[in-house]
Amino acid sequence: MDAPPIREMLKRGIPVGAGTDGTRVASYNPWISLSWLVTGKTVGGTQLASSDNRLSREEALKLYTVGSAWFSGEETLKRRIVPGQYADFAVLSADYFAVPEEEIKRIESVLTVVGGDVVYGVRDFASLASPLPPISPAWSLVSAYGGYYKATK
Repeated sequence: MDAPPIREMLKRGIPVGAGTDGTRVASYNPWISLSWLVTGKTVGGTQLASSDNRLSREEALKLYTVGSAWFSGEETLKRRIVPGQYADFAVLSADYFAVPEEEIKRIESVLTVVGGDVVYGVRDFASLASPLPPISPAWSLVSAYGGYYKATK
């Protein structure tokens, strides 16, 4: 299968971080990326990664936290909720470690806190968040079609 050999990279001790790319060709949604790392499948269900190249949920999340903090040189500021590190966290719509693999891509943040400040809130947390800033650039397709792809059940 044609997918980056992430498992082999990790076995060889090569530093690996995970992210969304956040470009026109990739979703800003981190749950889509985490789903791909765990299931090896695209949003549409195409199997790209072989079973021996898939990661456990713990491994995938570690690439997003520890791995990415290493790449940005911020290991002492990010990756854990401890005194002296940034107070960045999210309350999720579902338990990442308990939902079926196919449901990982449907997880959403219902509360996001960055640097100790609420930056996003919906449902029970909507009153805690400030209004979102205007979409930039104004011509972005996000202004016409919403934030990111959401599959209907």
